[in-house]
Amino acid sequence: MPQGILTTLSQSDEGGYNYDYATVPFLAEVFKVPFSSSSSRYAQPISPCISYLASQCSFAVQLIISGLFLWRETRTSSLATAKITTDWRSVRLFVIPSIIYLIHNNVQFATLTYVDTSTYQIMGNLKIVTTAILFRLFLKRKLSNLQWMAIGLLAVGTTTSQVKGCGEASCDSLFTAPIQGYLLGILSAALSALAGIYTEFLMKRNNDSLYWQNLQLYTFGSLFNVARLIADDFRLGFEKGPWWQRIFDGYSITTWLVVLNLGSTGLLVSWLMKYADNIVKVYSTSMAMLLTMVASIYLFSFKPTVQLFLGIIICIMSLHMYFAPPQTLVDLPVTNEAHPKTLKQIIVEEKTDT
Repeated sequence: MPQGILTTLSQSDEGGYNYDYATVPFLAEVFKVPFSSSSSRYAQPISPCISYLASQCSFAVQLIISGLFLWRETRTSSLATAKITTDWRSVRLFVIPSIIYLIHNNVQFATLTYVDTSTYQIMGNLKIVTTAILFRLFLKRKLSNLQWMAIGLLAVGTTTSQVKGCGEASCDSLFTAPIQGYLLGILSAALSALAGIYTEFLMKRNNDSLYWQNLQLYTFGSLFNVARLIADDFRLGFEKGPWWQRIFDGYSITTWLVVLNLGSTGLLVSWLMKYADNIVKVYSTSMAMLLTMVASIYLFSFKPTVQLFLGIIICIMSLHMYFAPPQTLVDLPVTNEAHPKTLKQIIVEEKTDT
């Protein structure tokens, strides 16, 4: 929930960022590794610039935390049986989500250069539908008709809560962005869903330690993000010096909070990937977004609208529809079927009639 709020707070007065946003994902990954309870460092999109820098930082944070927990797990006698698969044929599979996440982080930033924040948030709801579709196609998880309707309601509810009133001056800006912005928004939603689905597949394909799986994810994530930083240095001719000398330039307390939030969120999402599924993650993210909007009322003088309340109601209905037992959602008529008579009962009735 705090991700969008912290990203907004970390912007300068001119609306940009005083730090290199490419370092955020790296530090976030390093932070996650020791806690290694999340493979969702990528679960929530951030503001373009902050997201990448924060992702760089969050990679580092996640990596360190996951490593610490794995070390503790292997040294504890009660957890000495933790399974760790070191076969390269298994380890190399963790390269794929790192590549997808790297592309996704950069697509997020590129999207925000074409569309405003409101439009970006609305297009982000597409990942609800794309996740459900890939969940069915790639993981072969069957969803009932009621669950498909619930997912559709969730997308409608989150979108409704973000649409501004038509009487507002900014209402007309919703569909005025360049076509590149919408195409990038669709691509971002597809990449987000693909990354989540593939990560869930990796987390559940064997009984390896959750910390070991996170360690692999964040190690490759950190390596790819470092490669991106080095490539930027060469592209700019080392105009500002090597990336490791300016990695913390422009960082403020708010920026560090963004990094820590990214790292912590990723660790928590990995638990969902391992022990729940992507649909639960989608509902968690959507509810967190609604809570963010409510918190914005007090933090940024955001004026609540009818659309916000309607969206919250629709999302709650969707939540109940998806997870509640089907028999509690539909009232089926009670039918009293006649039980077949036994031979003894027939004889007694005949005697009575006689």
